[in-house]
Amino acid sequence: MRNFDENSITEAVLQRFADCPDPRVKEISGALVRHLHDFVREIQPTEEEWAYAIDFLTRAGQKCDDKRQEFILMSDVLGVSMLIDAINHPPMEAVTESTVFGPFHVNNPPKFELGDNLAGAMQGDPMYVEGTISSPGGARLAGAEVDIWHSDGIGNYDVQQLDKLGGFGGRGVMKTDAEGRFRFWTIRPVYYPVPTDGPVGELLRAQGRHPFRPAHLHFMLSAPGHERLVTHIFAEGDKYIDSDAVFGVKDSLIRTYVLKPAGTAPDGRKMDKPYYYVDYDFVLRPLAASRQASSARNRTDAASASISYIPK
Repeated sequence: MRNFDENSITEAVLQRFADCPDPRVKEISGALVRHLHDFVREIQPTEEEWAYAIDFLTRAGQKCDDKRQEFILMSDVLGVSMLIDAINHPPMEAVTESTVFGPFHVNNPPKFELGDNLAGAMQGDPMYVEGTISSPGGARLAGAEVDIWHSDGIGNYDVQQLDKLGGFGGRGVMKTDAEGRFRFWTIRPVYYPVPTDGPVGELLRAQGRHPFRPAHLHFMLSAPGHERLVTHIFAEGDKYIDSDAVFGVKDSLIRTYVLKPAGTAPDGRKMDKPYYYVDYDFVLRPLAASRQASSARNRTDAASASISYIPK
C-alpha cells in the first residue's frame, strides 16, 4: 500500500498492527491512531504549529526529574486525571467520593498518635480535625490508616521548603481508634498555585487560565477489605472552589472550616486564641463492590496508581 492521502492514511496505519498479539495493546493503539488522526484533521495544523507541539512535549519531558513530573501536571490541568478517576471510581451510594492524588504526597510520612499536632514548623492558624471511617451500613473501621497532607498558611507544602522548616510539616499518618475515629491538630491550609515555571504554566497562560487550587486537606485512607480512598476536604467559600485548576472539587467533599473562639477545644485543650474546626465522616468502598464495578467495565481489578507531580 502506498500513495496515502489525509483520508486513507488512518486505515493504513491501523492495518499495520492488525496482527498485534495483545488484544489490549491493539485496542489502545487503534483508538490512539483514530482519535489522533481525527484531531489533526480537525485542527489542520501548520508545519510550524506541529513543530511547536513537538518542542512543547520535549520541554515537558526535560522538566521531569526525581522531584517533578510535568506530564502528570499536564494530565491534571487538562482534566484527564479526573476523567481517569471517574472511570476507575464510579459513584457508589453512601461511599465517600474520590478525587485527584495531587502533587505533594510522600512515602513513609511521619507517624503520629491520635490528637497530636501535625504542623511541625509550618506557620498558619491552628486547626482541629476529627471524624470517623466506616463501611457502608455504618460499621466503624478500627485500625484504619489515615494519611494526611496539606499546605501551610501561605500556600506552600513542606516539600517546597524543607530546608527552611528543617523537616516535614502538615503531614502525617495515624490509625483510627477502636471506634473508627481519628483526630489531630494542624494548621489551616489555604489556596495555592500548581507549578507554573514549565510548559504547563505556559499552557495555562496561553489558555487564559489561573493556576490555583482551592484550600483543602488531602486524605488517603486504607483498611483491610476496602478499596483505598484518595480524597480531599475542601474549604467552603474558598475563592477558587468553582474554578479548581485540576477540576477536583465535588460538592460532597466541601465542608465549612468553622472559626471557633478561644476556649476549650473538642479534645479538652485550652486555646488562648481562635482556631478552625472541621469534621468529616468517611465511608470506604468494600473491595467486592470495587471488583464488581471493574468487571462491569471489562477491566482487570488492580490497585489504583498513585498520581503525583513528584515520583515516588
